[in-house]
Amino acid sequence: MANTSSAKKAVRKIAHRTEINKSRRSQMRTYVRKLEEALATGDAALAQAAFSAAQPLVMRAAQKGILHKNTASRKISRLSARVKALAK
Repeated sequence: MANTSSAKKAVRKIAHRTEINKSRRSQMRTYVRKLEEALATGDAALAQAAFSAAQPLVMRAAQKGILHKNTASRKISRLSARVKALAK
């Protein structure tokens, strides 16, 4: 358990950041899941709209340290390729 006042404050800050990160991660996963569902239906227009909504959230998660930037780029690249293949 934290003994000093600075350690207690650090615990509070960590708890607060954890809540924010959980929220951002959950929102990102929700939008990626919506994109996956759009890809599964085979609707190219719906998939493109879902991709446009999901891409900024994935990259923002990388900027905020929730995902590594290479992981985010890889995820965007793979999803983009699937959306592009569906449009053909």
